[in-house]
Amino acid sequence: MSPPAPTRIPDDAPEHCPVCGDAYGSVSEHDAGLMVNLRDNERYRRVCFDPVAVDGEPRVRFYHHTHDQAGGDPADRAVAPE
Repeated sequence: MSPPAPTRIPDDAPEHCPVCGDAYGSVSEHDAGLMVNLRDNERYRRVCFDPVAVDGEPRVRFYHHTHDQAGGDPADRAVAPE
């Protein structure tokens, strides 16, 4: 099994999450396999996923929302894809 791909923190990250519009605690960018498990996570309540292209290459940006930033039911903030 190969080691996980390194995480890249984008220089051009927006001020608010482009998926839900809320503030976020951190953002990371990934170009390979992903695994997400937030069950009983002390720091983050929700992660929004935004597929992007960087220099023509596909990436996925994770916007990590703390418990305070993600107040309310995340299903109420769902945004339909464009």
